[in-house]
Amino acid sequence: TINVAKDHPEIIFEHCSGYKMAKNVGVYQSRFYEGAYLLGVIAGLMSKSNTLGYVAPFPIPEVKRNLNAWVLGARSVNPKITTKVIWISSWYDPPKEQEAAQTLINQGADILYQNTDSPAVVELAQTKGLYAFGQDSDMSKFGPKSHLSGNTVNWGVYYVAKVRQVLENKWKAEDTKWGMKEGMVKLVPVNKEVPAKVAERFEKLKAQTIAGKFYAFNGPIKDQSGKEIIASGKTVSEDELWKMSWYVEGILGKQP
Repeated sequence: TINVAKDHPEIIFEHCSGYKMAKNVGVYQSRFYEGAYLLGVIAGLMSKSNTLGYVAPFPIPEVKRNLNAWVLGARSVNPKITTKVIWISSWYDPPKEQEAAQTLINQGADILYQNTDSPAVVELAQTKGLYAFGQDSDMSKFGPKSHLSGNTVNWGVYYVAKVRQVLENKWKAEDTKWGMKEGMVKLVPVNKEVPAKVAERFEKLKAQTIAGKFYAFNGPIKDQSGKEIIASGKTVSEDELWKMSWYVEGILGKQP
């Protein structure tokens, strides 16, 4: 994007998940981790095996951020929770996603989450009588009973804001990160399978997040080895958040 932008200075570019900027290049990302934490709260309260499973695409900060947030959310309500992760090196590969999900189920996971894009994980959970959370789009129809909620994104609110800036000659290159407060990250309504008390706790925390009164990465936070890396009263900095390379406590296995 940067290279092409140099050749076309008259054109405005917006790069999703980008990190390099120029006079005519802006970058933007979603705070997907906000939704992931909330889904983790449901998982932590509903898991019977205390083992969760996560189907992951690539080991980049965005994915580790979502994974860590999900585990933090689950362990905030159930410290016994552990999470197993399988990396499939793809954003969309239904057979691989399903194979990974089955392996996680074989290893004791009774609730699954994904950072991949197909409904294969949700569909498998439906056939196994287990639970799962969708990602990026509403996957409810693929798991009427299994799909407890989902973490989706509405890019439209950002695109409208940026197009308006262009029309009003107010556009400038910015590094934008929006989440639930701005309406970019939206959670699918919880399934009726979710107990009322769990749903109530979820909705309360969701409202606090939207209001900017709750932050997923509040200390104390320990890394995978059990070492405290964020003290009580402190938070993960913005800079560290977007470069995240570590696992939180409760995630089993080595990083790829």
